[in-house]
Amino acid sequence: MRFFFPERRQFFLENADLFDSFGQQRSRPFFSRRIGVDVDSATGQNIQSKIIYGARISGKIKEDWRIGAMNMQTATDEDAGAAGKNFTVLALQKKVFTRSNVGLIYVNKESLALDEFQQLFDPTAYNRLLGVDYNLNSADGKWTGKVYYHRTFESEKKDSPYSFNAYLLFTDIHWNWSFSYQDIGQNFNPAVGFVPRVNFKRLNPDVSYLFYPNSRLINRHGPKLEYEGYWNEEIGLTDRDIDLGYLIRFNSLSELEITHRNRYLYLFEDFDPTRTGGEQLLAGTDYTNRTLQIEYQSNPRNIFNVQLDAEAGQYFTGNFQRFTSEMGARLGYLANISMNFNYARIRLPKPQNDADLILVGPRIDLTFSKKIFWTTFIQYNNQINNLNINTRLQWRYAPVSDFFLVYTDNYFPGDFMPKQRSLVLKLNYWLNL
Repeated sequence: MRFFFPERRQFFLENADLFDSFGQQRSRPFFSRRIGVDVDSATGQNIQSKIIYGARISGKIKEDWRIGAMNMQTATDEDAGAAGKNFTVLALQKKVFTRSNVGLIYVNKESLALDEFQQLFDPTAYNRLLGVDYNLNSADGKWTGKVYYHRTFESEKKDSPYSFNAYLLFTDIHWNWSFSYQDIGQNFNPAVGFVPRVNFKRLNPDVSYLFYPNSRLINRHGPKLEYEGYWNEEIGLTDRDIDLGYLIRFNSLSELEITHRNRYLYLFEDFDPTRTGGEQLLAGTDYTNRTLQIEYQSNPRNIFNVQLDAEAGQYFTGNFQRFTSEMGARLGYLANISMNFNYARIRLPKPQNDADLILVGPRIDLTFSKKIFWTTFIQYNNQINNLNINTRLQWRYAPVSDFFLVYTDNYFPGDFMPKQRSLVLKLNYWLNL
């Protein structure tokens, strides 16, 4: 399983949209979090690698042209058996027609040589990506879309090292429909990007229609139908969702949506549906489940607001019911107070295990002034038997420059015996030359 963590380092955030606009969420050719992370050759675990230097330039060449260039070098860690890496990213974007654009991206990662020949770079340890993206946005705003093709290059030649996507969306006051087709090859490997899954083809059409009644209560309402399917040449269909829903938006800006879901899932690996140590469902088996989901969101402009989400139905070989709520209070710019509650009741036949999963988390955000902020977050999770407390004080002593004081504590919920505690101080200063 791969996790996506958003970038927080200021160096990478300026004009980040130029680099991030390439690809989409299931296939990103460049993800800056890859820089500064390496793998310990002995344990296989991710470790932090020291960045020796970094340089970048980005901005407009002309009114219709944007360019971005970046080069970073990390240090060799002999204890971890990790060679230093050099990263180069080049992005070029040209505005076309009224609101559309076409872009080119090149990403290169090379490793320093660690042999007796004293070469600068290991000629076999490189990973490169070349791609082109076209982003459509019509003059009237009704048509939007994206088409791209990316390909990776490594010293060992492999079949199907590509990623392709075509997406088109039409929207007006009544109709909203889209069509998406994606094809990611088995050996597509963007080492400086983010791809949670490879070797699949995906088809995702959907359509919805809105009615606007003459009503004091309802502003708009209408049905929606969505299909999403994944398959590959070896197995055939691996995932499929068919969702039929109905949305009601009230004049108060609150919303109610009811959705019937029909899901199909093929297991690539053995899987415990509750992750509680019960007997696992075997790889190669498949399951079709049907559920009913109800979602409600109150007027977000109110001081007090609530979001509710309930779903019930079949779950692998059994059934489940889940309920999620988020309640919040906004006191101007001074404070935001919220409470999250998640409960899932899973019932499976023997030899699988049943489970009752609870996750509770209050959060408080306080603003004392334009420079001082305090955030406290508490979370109870019965699945991992943990109570977590995290509190952070932030002082913005200069523009884009902050001092953070963060305290984190983890307890066993039953007797409140501590598991782990930490106190972290962080200081950053933005030097703008």
